[in-house]
Amino acid sequence: MVGRINLPVVTASAKIFQVQWHKNCLRNFVRRFHLCHPALPVTLAPVEEVRFTILGSGSAGNAAYLESPGARLLIDCGLSAKRIRTALLEQNRTPERLDGILITHEHSDHVSGLRVLAAKAGIPVYANAHTADDIAAIHQCPFNFQIFETGNRFEIGDLAIESFPVPHDAVDPVGYLIHTPAGQFAHLTDLGHGTRLIADRVRAAEVLVLETNHDVDLLKNDPRRPPSLKQRIFSRHGHLSNEGAADFLERIIHDNLRHIFCAHLSRDCNDPEMVRAEITDKLAALNAPNVQVHVTHQTTPSEPLVLPVKKMTESGEKSVASPALAN
Repeated sequence: MVGRINLPVVTASAKIFQVQWHKNCLRNFVRRFHLCHPALPVTLAPVEEVRFTILGSGSAGNAAYLESPGARLLIDCGLSAKRIRTALLEQNRTPERLDGILITHEHSDHVSGLRVLAAKAGIPVYANAHTADDIAAIHQCPFNFQIFETGNRFEIGDLAIESFPVPHDAVDPVGYLIHTPAGQFAHLTDLGHGTRLIADRVRAAEVLVLETNHDVDLLKNDPRRPPSLKQRIFSRHGHLSNEGAADFLERIIHDNLRHIFCAHLSRDCNDPEMVRAEITDKLAALNAPNVQVHVTHQTTPSEPLVLPVKKMTESGEKSVASPALAN
């Protein structure tokens, strides 16, 4: 049984210290580099970006990487530790620098890499109590669990994170709305249908990860899946279809939505081009043609989305900074 752990209160001074720590590490690295390469300029741009990448998404495993000036997180850890490490190294990042791993639910395609990646390194794992209990029972090893209560807000570095319940056949599954210095990110995978509560929570997001698991006709006619499995997937606590995702967009579309990542595609019962067509057509019908649609893949990470940090002007209005170096 996993005990409840009260999350520490992160003060403003602590958040400033954490951001400065990341910047100092980067500066020290660059200074050492220039000792070996004195001909190169020694100026260092400030870290003023938020980066987001889907490392892999599908029925065989899911993980995403989110980085801000003050925090580096995984959202789910359903790929092997080797694959996650390789994908991060391709972006000049390492798992050891992670500040935490957010878990949506305990199914293996969302937590299978935790034992090797998180348990050995002591990386904080953020989950609600029921999900943490199941993860501990599955992996039979200690984790550095940070327990939150679903519906409550907590902070990691300069990120404010809200969790909310989603309808899926897991013990206590959640979605996330993450407030970053560059805007709001919503993460929605593994849900049978979009509820009013979910729509209310994610309606302000500028970046949306949304499940598009299957095409209804392809799943109906799939000869490899028994009727019981099809019924589970189609149920209101199963997985969201392309059509269901498109219909859900009608309830949450807004002027500030800029990016949609279509996630958790079935290998056998979906097709990336069908997903793109379904979502793009719906956005056009909703008069939102400028929203960029990114279709994720099981084995290939998405191109990093890099967004500049929003800054406050003297008048109190937000202005957008230019992209800057972030390593």
